[in-house]
Amino acid sequence: MPILVAIPFLLLELYLSLSVGEKIGFLWSAIWIVITIIIGIQLLRLSPFAVMGNLEAVKRGKLSLQGFHSVSTSYFIGAILLIIPGVLTDILGVFALLYTIYLQFIAKITPEQTNYQSEKQGEDNVIDVEIIDEYTDRNPRP
Repeated sequence: MPILVAIPFLLLELYLSLSVGEKIGFLWSAIWIVITIIIGIQLLRLSPFAVMGNLEAVKRGKLSLQGFHSVSTSYFIGAILLIIPGVLTDILGVFALLYTIYLQFIAKITPEQTNYQSEKQGEDNVIDVEIIDEYTDRNPRP
């Protein structure tokens, strides 16, 4: 079954790569391939820092565990798709990275808005304390 999906994908990848290569020339196609491979490798090299940043966002409550999973998965898929040579995989890799940025942007804005609304409820400098004096009856003061 996966072969039935892979064959049309590979044919479309080949068609798009040959069409773009014909339009921009062999040298520019080779430069494109090398640049996207370098970008993908750099993204994979920086992935531990991205994952740790996402874990910090989870720890601070700005990113849910499901959001963490989605952001990390789309980041890795985007980086790997950029490493694979071809126009279609590069386009899909860029879309995956844009989706990662979108998820991180929404995840950082939404909790701040809810926290902002919850902070404004109530009075700021009020401490509610009840003092009970148990020793007034036992030890009379002179």
